Amino acid sequence: MSRLFRDVEGGTLFPQGSVVCIGAFDGLHLGHRALVRHALARARALDVPAVALSFEPLPREFFAPAAPPPRLTLPRAKVEGLQQLGVDSVGLLRFDLRLSSMSAQDFVQRTLVDRLQAREVWIGPAFRFGHKRGGDIALLREMGAHLGFSAGEIEPVHLREERISSTRIRELLVAGEFAHAAELLGRPYAIDGRVVRGKQLGRTLGYPTANLRFPRTPALSGIYATWVHGVTEQPWPSVSSFGTRPTVQGVEPLLEAHLFDFHGDLYGRHIAVEFVAKLRDEETFSDLPALTEQMHRDAALARRLLASAQRPALPPAQARASARGLSTEDNR
Repeated sequence: MSRLFRDVEGGTLFPQGSVVCIGAFDGLHLGHRALVRHALARARALDVPAVALSFEPLPREFFAPAAPPPRLTLPRAKVEGLQQLGVDSVGLLRFDLRLSSMSAQDFVQRTLVDRLQAREVWIGPAFRFGHKRGGDIALLREMGAHLGFSAGEIEPVHLREERISSTRIRELLVAGEFAHAAELLGRPYAIDGRVVRGKQLGRTLGYPTANLRFPRTPALSGIYATWVHGVTEQPWPSVSSFGTRPTVQGVEPLLEAHLFDFHGDLYGRHIAVEFVAKLRDEETFSDLPALTEQMHRDAALARRLLASAQRPALPPAQARASARGLSTEDNR
């Protein structure tokens, strides 16, 4: 298991030096993976640790707390995804008022040089950092020439002439184009977590659900046909709702997965919900009977779609990990 650190400053972590890659890594798509793997290869060539450096909350969330941009992944999933790629250490830096006010020059000196003893620093295309986004590849190269490290910027990654980016993947998820999003991600889009007990509202409506909280603004919302991984060796067909549940005055985003014809206790189980097709947008119903009637229609449609869909041969990477960071709730 690789090392995790949260602080910008402190004692030197890698006296022998390191190779550092920096990014938001939201979604950890094929472009992010190319950056991480390049840094990892350079670290192995130099026989020093590879460090992936990111931020939490993401800077765009810090600067827009009232209406934060949509999020693809939560912190624990991002950290574990980076660890699975093979980096030796992950820095999930606390992005707060102090860090947001730190100049790019100070960030380079205090974090990259003093704390990480960076020998090489790699970033993605047009990546900016520091107060008022004052740091870029030119600054890294200029300071590196005096402070003893080199800096590089990888080229944008394209798939069939389409540039891969978190923004593009969010657009595809909103549009329900999950197969296309999976190509850019390098895996199916899924949200995962550990099941705990909840209010059992789904049971009273005839649709017991395993619920996953998503304490950020999600990249998608609505009703979906889904596969649930982690229940048996094969993915389980399901219908899922992802949103704030306006009919019952919900507030926080919640993913509710109803597993078809499942009889058992999921309490304490780790599951991953993979999105296959969007059925409709989230709606507000006049009462619970009206909601229940629509749930019947949603379930029937999801069954038909999944019956004709190819069942995934292997669970997504999230389902194979031993632990994840989403707190979850079971309404059974």
